Amino acid sequence: MTDSTNARVRAASAKRRRLTAAAAEVVHRQGAERTTIADIARAADVPVGNVYYYFKTKDELVAAALDEHARHLRDLTERLERLPDPRERLKGLVETWVGQRDVAARYGCPTGTLAAELDKRDEGGLDAEAGRVIRLLLDWVEQQFRELGLPEPDGLALTLVAGYQGMSLLANALRDPEIMTREGARLIGWLDSL
Repeated sequence: MTDSTNARVRAASAKRRRLTAAAAEVVHRQGAERTTIADIARAADVPVGNVYYYFKTKDELVAAALDEHARHLRDLTERLERLPDPRERLKGLVETWVGQRDVAARYGCPTGTLAAELDKRDEGGLDAEAGRVIRLLLDWVEQQFRELGLPEPDGLALTLVAGYQGMSLLANALRDPEIMTREGARLIGWLDSL
């Protein structure tokens, strides 16, 4: 490839990444139904007409937003994997959730709120994609409990992730980020007790 071709490919890739990141952010703030392609284009600083080159429909952008959430989750779990102890990894996960308390109080959990919204749609598919992202989290948490040698690691994973979903839902519904702080401390105490 020539240098100019490489530059065009890099620019197109960067534009697609900007659109994907913007979709994740805007859909989290506004919800899938209220978000328009123009909203995402504006947030990505991309002309609306260019969006259709990368994504043909809004649903493709919502799917890209879910992929972005999955990427963020993978990045987080990779960072947590550097901790030598699975209990410390789980506590680090909870601390990360608590660190996002202001966002959760305003918009809820990015994937959980989107999963609930997409489940209400008549046409299917995207709700299963949201479930796939949540499954990634559950599987990683279950693996940490498994490494700790605890019985029923799948049930423990459900308890921890349900605790997070509950505290982010309540923080959002009540617009109270301190719910995340208090319930996060409770989850860390629970992890220490196991």
